[in-house]
Amino acid sequence: MADEALFLLLHSEMVAGLYRAAEQGEGENGRCTAKLEGMGFRVGQGLIERFTKDTARFKDELDIMKFICKDFWTTVFKKQIDNLRTNHQGIYVLQDNKFRLLTQMSAGKQYLEHAPKYLAFTCGLIRGGLSNLGIKSIVTAEVSSMPACKLFSEYSVI
Repeated sequence: MADEALFLLLHSEMVAGLYRAAEQGEGENGRCTAKLEGMGFRVGQGLIERFTKDTARFKDELDIMKFICKDFWTTVFKKQIDNLRTNHQGIYVLQDNKFRLLTQMSAGKQYLEHAPKYLAFTCGLIRGGLSNLGIKSIVTAEVSSMPACKLFSEYSVI
């Protein structure tokens, strides 16, 4: 329980610190998002390496995405993804109806514009994990109502 609180506080401070630095002229908002995504990418690579060391090889990208939605997401966010969908043409949609990194923010619409910066690290986390499993992807996020989010992973096998 304490490790979850520490992760939430660390994440909030990473986002706030990077954007605070950008406001003081040390960068721009686009760079902040890229930095957060890059940090998440590296963390995702390391976590997947650790989580899959005793796991059998995956058959295909659907098995990999199921692993991400169940085991990986449960380990990081203490719950499974609520919904996984695919169009069978290279796009997976992961939906979390109560995303932990957004639940501390108000459920109202006033913070909806700030939600993307709190999802950049998570997009990188997924992209890094998939990269380490041999899937090159572009991961984007969408928030239409708080604290639910959809993460889109467009992939190609390396």
